[in-house]
Amino acid sequence: MEKESPIGIFDSGVGGLTVVKSLLEQLPGESFIYFGDTAHVPYGSKTEEQLMSYARSILHFLRNKGVKAVVVACGTHSSVTLPRLEGQYDFPMLGVVKAAARSANRLSRNLRIGVMATQATVNSQAYTREITNINPRCQVFEAACRKFVPLVESGILEGEEVQDAIREYTAPLLENRVDSLVLGCTHYPFLAPAIKDFAGCEIELVDPSFETIEELRQILMRDDLINDSGKTPVRQFYVSGNDESFYKVGRLLLGDLIKSVKLESLD
Repeated sequence: MEKESPIGIFDSGVGGLTVVKSLLEQLPGESFIYFGDTAHVPYGSKTEEQLMSYARSILHFLRNKGVKAVVVACGTHSSVTLPRLEGQYDFPMLGVVKAAARSANRLSRNLRIGVMATQATVNSQAYTREITNINPRCQVFEAACRKFVPLVESGILEGEEVQDAIREYTAPLLENRVDSLVLGCTHYPFLAPAIKDFAGCEIELVDPSFETIEELRQILMRDDLINDSGKTPVRQFYVSGNDESFYKVGRLLLGDLIKSVKLESLD
């Protein structure tokens, strides 16, 4: 692996672009290859066997592209497949769950933490496990928010449909007196303003992207892989399915950084 090699980043769709945004802010000199598995979005209803198949195909693609590290910018994959795949590749891999657990523990005042995630992630109990590993006194309340990813992938970030979905998933968590809400799927920060409006300013929203990239920075420093060449970084975007919606919604977050999206079938 070389310093100038790209970083691989993947998610089911546009959600991982929230991690890309943090990467651009914290490690602006790095090149990256982003893969959005739009052919299989949403992931929340998929079986563990399906998710493992998707993950292996994406990692094979990224390995062939010569990446020096991979960020699993997906709460579902970080919860379900990453624990089984760590150590099987010749590059470091990290996900968003542990970063979110650290942030939630740091921000929570009453040790009552809500987690909003996909059904597959909630079933894995990964967030509860990681949060309580840090502080066993924490109480964690998880909610599966199946409507959120389809809304974000469609570019619907506000309006009555969004407000109804947020009310459905957030109200029960607030009834449990949580003081922080983990956005346990990287799609969910797209809805953060609307979630904040409903939850109130006293509730902390935990977006794991910043701490995930800080962990990546430490790994690259440890392995002497920070790109300090001064050359213009190369940013590439690939999807396995619909590229038009990815391009449209992605530009809402990253603007004209996304100049083109390439189709790469995993099947």
